[in-house]
Amino acid sequence: MKDARRLAIRRKNRNRRRLRKVGTGRLRLCVFRSHQNIYAQIIDDVAGHTVASASSLDKDMRDVVKNGGTKDAAVEIGKKIAERAKAAGVDKVVFDRGGYLFHGRVKAFADAAREAGLTF
Repeated sequence: MKDARRLAIRRKNRNRRRLRKVGTGRLRLCVFRSHQNIYAQIIDDVAGHTVASASSLDKDMRDVVKNGGTKDAAVEIGKKIAERAKAAGVDKVVFDRGGYLFHGRVKAFADAAREAGLTF
C-alpha cells in the first residue's frame, strides 16, 4: 500500500510540473474525487488563494446531487464551478486532474466545465 500511495504522489507531481511549464500564469482548476464526493477549486498559485470552489457537499448542491460519487454529480459540479468562475471573472484555466486518469468522473467533470464556458 505504501508503494501505491508513493506512485500516486509521483503521478500528481508529474502532472503539476507539466502544468507549471504550460500554464503561463493561468489559474489552476484542481479536482479531487473521493468515493463519495467530488470537489473542485480554482486556485491562483501566484497569490496563493482560492478564487472559486464547488463541491458535492455544498448546501445548494445537496438538493441537485443525491450521491456525490457518480458521473451525474461530476457533471453538476463541473457546471457549478464554471458558473462561479464566470462570476469571479475567470474564463481561462489549466486543468489539474491531480494524478487521476482522464476517464470517468474526471472526464465528465471536465467536459461539463468546458460546455459551461471554461476554456482549458
